[in-house]
Amino acid sequence: MALNRRRVAAAFLATALALGAQAQEKSIVVASTTSTEQSGLFGHILPAFAKSTGIAVRVVALGTGQALDVGRRGDADVVFVHDRAAEDRFVAEGYGVDRRDVMYNDFVLIGPKSDPAKVAGGRDVAAALKAIAAARAPFVSRGDKSGTHAAELRYFKDAGVDPGEGKGSWYRETGSGMGPALNTASSMNAYVLADRGTWLAFRNRGELRIVVEGDTRMFNPYGVILVNPAKHPHVKQAEGRAFMDWIVAAEGQAAIAGYKVGGEQLFFPDAKR
Repeated sequence: MALNRRRVAAAFLATALALGAQAQEKSIVVASTTSTEQSGLFGHILPAFAKSTGIAVRVVALGTGQALDVGRRGDADVVFVHDRAAEDRFVAEGYGVDRRDVMYNDFVLIGPKSDPAKVAGGRDVAAALKAIAAARAPFVSRGDKSGTHAAELRYFKDAGVDPGEGKGSWYRETGSGMGPALNTASSMNAYVLADRGTWLAFRNRGELRIVVEGDTRMFNPYGVILVNPAKHPHVKQAEGRAFMDWIVAAEGQAAIAGYKVGGEQLFFPDAKR
């Protein structure tokens, strides 16, 4: 009986110590884009951040618009996204503070090797989308209010095309992240706008290839913002700022630059400290 009591006491102590350790663990929630997660970037840089600071990061990967909504609700400590106009509104509305430039890559227009719209090799994304619409060639849109979706809609506007008129025929919205949208495009042999990082990490390409790149409008910058602790007092301000400080400092910027797939760099550090 005494032995059993000692075992129970030991088990209770072990549980208490484990719970205490968990309570003391530093962690933050980062609401970010699917491109930073599905490209593998976070899997590369977050272990280095945790090792350097002792702070664990839980990523909520959504389209940029949804990630910013998570921040508006106070369900994240930091947002890490890529739609500058939406980011500026987020800060102007008082939901975020201290936005910082972190990195960039670019968007690329992906399409099938058969290229029914005859746009391959071009550098004008608006002209390419106008040709796709005129040919009624299949186009897959994320349709998820992400930074990529916002860019796509800007380019269609520049082309003078309302893609909504093509719904149910040549234009298909998936409401999904970049990886699933690319999978859909691969299965349909359709055109799709993607960030270069996710495209480089994507393996199920099928007949897809880059058909348009190099348009200056396709520049794709990423920023990091602290969710405003004045609006949401539970935000972990110190740990969130530690993440932001690290990712724009030399160590974080080097980690970003060091992430490559097949020898190609996916993101380029761009912090202005």
